[in-house]
Amino acid sequence: MNQTEVFERERPRLVRLATGVLNDHAEAEDVVQQGWLRLERSDTDIDCLPAWLTTVTTRLCLDRLRSRTPVPVEEIEPSSLAPDVAEEVSLADTVGVALQVVLDRLSPQERVAFVLHDSFGFEFSTVAAMLETTPVAARKLASRARAKVRQPSSQDQASNWEVVDAFMAAARNGEFERLIRLLAPEAVVSADAAAVLVGTPERIEGRHEVATFFNGSAHAALPVYIDDRPAAAWFHRGEAKVVFDFTLRNGVVSTITFRAEPDVLARVSRREGPERRS
Repeated sequence: MNQTEVFERERPRLVRLATGVLNDHAEAEDVVQQGWLRLERSDTDIDCLPAWLTTVTTRLCLDRLRSRTPVPVEEIEPSSLAPDVAEEVSLADTVGVALQVVLDRLSPQERVAFVLHDSFGFEFSTVAAMLETTPVAARKLASRARAKVRQPSSQDQASNWEVVDAFMAAARNGEFERLIRLLAPEAVVSADAAAVLVGTPERIEGRHEVATFFNGSAHAALPVYIDDRPAAAWFHRGEAKVVFDFTLRNGVVSTITFRAEPDVLARVSRREGPERRS
């Protein structure tokens, strides 16, 4: 089997791996294609091509994660002696949506170590080879990440505002696939009578329909609380006019209610500080 045939056989696995780390299928496909270009340019003798491709893909993902923060990244040429991870990895189709929201808070190395070990089954010796560190250090990275991931489970409000703000950011940025992932299959949008009077839809049903409605919209919405619940609101001249009231179930959005009744608007307050992430 030649290199092209091996690459095409491995491509679906590599895309799933990259998607798990990056939480972006299109970016994952781009990373895997970049790995193919490196393979074409490489004149290194490669003992195990699946392992080499996995190493390249993981390090390219690490580069992408680092590029999201102002940290300089050196070009990495993977060694042909990387472990045969193709035999070790237990592939997972997806990392949960709520987990992906929390992953955004991890450092690039923590995120890679955690996803590769906890979600894809890599041994720490393999993770260490990917990150060019020691197995002990890789274990510590994954342990720190695991502690950060578990923390929001005892702080429901924190995880709720992260999902709400991730949804609003995806709406503004026109990230349709991310909206789909953040919505429950039976997602519903509804509105009170006052909101309908100012132009909101009275009802939208279904994940695809809700995502279509929000895709590329909500540019003027700001993060708020209704009482102590995280939400978003459309403001005009400094006053909240319509509130987007979210209900979450199992880490995804199940309902969004547009609310504009005066007694509701009176309970709205702007969210400030580190929880203002949209």
